[in-house]
Amino acid sequence: MAVAALIIIALYLGREIFVPVALSVLLSFVLAPFVIRLNSLRIPRTASVLIVVFFGFAIIFSLGGLMVSQATRLAAKLPGYQQTLSDKVESLRGLMGGPGTLEQASTVLKELRTELQHGETTGQSNNALERQASDKAIPIPVEVRQPDPGALTTLGRIIEPLLSPLTTTGIVVIFVTFILLQREDLRNRLVRLAGSGDIQRTTAALDDAGKRLSKLFLTQIIFNAAFGLAIGAGLEFIGVPSAPLWGLIAMILRFVPYIGALISAIFPLILAAAVGSGWQMLVMTALLFVVLELLAGQVLEPLIYGHSSGLSPVAIILSASFWTWLWGPVGLVMATPLTVCLVVVGRHVERLKFLEIMLGDRPPLKPAQLVYQRMLAGDPFEAAEQARESLKGSSLVDYCDTILLEGLRLAEADRRLGHLDDERLTRIASTVDELVADLEARCEAGVMDIPTLDMSASPGAAIAIEQARAQRKSIEEKSSSPRSVLCIPGSGKLDEAAALVLAYLLRHRDIGAIAEEADALSMSKFFSLDMTDTSLVCICCVGQPSTARIQDAVRRLNKKNADARILLALFGAESVAPTIGPVGAKVCSGSFGATLEAIIQATTKQHGVTTPDAKDVIAT
Repeated sequence: MAVAALIIIALYLGREIFVPVALSVLLSFVLAPFVIRLNSLRIPRTASVLIVVFFGFAIIFSLGGLMVSQATRLAAKLPGYQQTLSDKVESLRGLMGGPGTLEQASTVLKELRTELQHGETTGQSNNALERQASDKAIPIPVEVRQPDPGALTTLGRIIEPLLSPLTTTGIVVIFVTFILLQREDLRNRLVRLAGSGDIQRTTAALDDAGKRLSKLFLTQIIFNAAFGLAIGAGLEFIGVPSAPLWGLIAMILRFVPYIGALISAIFPLILAAAVGSGWQMLVMTALLFVVLELLAGQVLEPLIYGHSSGLSPVAIILSASFWTWLWGPVGLVMATPLTVCLVVVGRHVERLKFLEIMLGDRPPLKPAQLVYQRMLAGDPFEAAEQARESLKGSSLVDYCDTILLEGLRLAEADRRLGHLDDERLTRIASTVDELVADLEARCEAGVMDIPTLDMSASPGAAIAIEQARAQRKSIEEKSSSPRSVLCIPGSGKLDEAAALVLAYLLRHRDIGAIAEEADALSMSKFFSLDMTDTSLVCICCVGQPSTARIQDAVRRLNKKNADARILLALFGAESVAPTIGPVGAKVCSGSFGATLEAIIQATTKQHGVTTPDAKDVIAT
């Protein structure tokens, strides 16, 4: 924090130097592709840099001269628009129905103030007459005159306001020239500063960052120039004076995110109201800015260079506020490019990774981390929203395996470390229960479209899919009971959450399934466990199960219902299958998808349906 404070203080106190340097770096990113292009045509480096810098700054100076001339013409014409604007203000007052309450109150207050001032003035005049009568001497007025300024003084007054911008421009030109001339040398020095232990990686990162920034800035300048040209042409067609000036201002202010185009529309709207005899010109000007900004921001920008500049919306607002406070209006214009540079540097430099996390638009948490965080917070609504977004591009089983199961594994890792108490574990299981209920309700209502396999992908895939459908139909006909598959948690709340998800996946495949609570295998609850019409029992374990506990559970389940098959599902990332014993049960480990196929295969064999092996169906 101390280093950051020192850097901010240095940037603020040295803004007379750092502002030109920042402008030079941004302009060098824009001009570098043209220098590289000329070098590829066998033109020497120095000549290429001088040509590009000359034409680049010639364009900038030409646009600046155009703005000055247009502003001068507009200033000369402004007095003629005063009467039209006053008439429109009066017409607005007439539409409002005459003077309102506030205006009447203001008139009364003004009259009272006049009366008070009149009384004070009368008293002061009488006192002044008495003092004049008593004074013996009358003061003599004295006038001080300055000598006429000479030619040098007049020239100095003219040049003094121009010294600061001319100095800044000169510094920018010099810096841009030398940055382009010494580009490789500066890159090598940055590689040395970053560390020469992995030169290949550092060089690749710097080249990638340079290419990305050059492309982004050049594309943004061209796009904003086209926007300003369209604004200028539209205002010229409408008849707003000094249309080229407003087009240039719109181009510059569009570098300001979100509000730049709106700020650039203020003066043209005022001028349209002052010039036009009616309200038609004002309405057409407003429509011009609204339509072009919507077209540019919502349609063309995403097509040309993506949906965003790599910054989060909050980072854009914070960066605009910070750089404006630091460097004024120039900082407001340069806020987004400078922050993009910081994000790119943070993406490639490990020690500055926090810049990308704080300012970038990439998700700060992985999907599995996000769903686990929402489980801890007891927020099933955001978890359900994430599930709906994920299901737009993947299957239900893939979502459960890659996101939901990974979140449960993260919870199990924290539980082993002793970071989760019983209250948090109960909250996680409750959140998963509500998430599963939301997904199931949306699937039954047909609100959520879950992707399916493409029948036209290949003949083998079509045959496998048809066989799987026949297999599922046979199971559905012979498994009419809702308890045909009983999902029992191994020992804790996380196992209960896994059982809830597995039961939902089975019901989604039209297989009757139900999940029990976490203490279903306890001595107090086991005697009341209903295994009527249960064809298969699946014991779900997210963590590493106890061998003695599993053996005891398998033995008691076989004793309670000898006809039901038993499957031990191990969902942990590093779970090891325990030795169950001669009574035995089939063990399946890995994921929900593998467990689901194992249950379908076991249930099908139990009903005597001959289908291809589940692995063959998956491979096909």
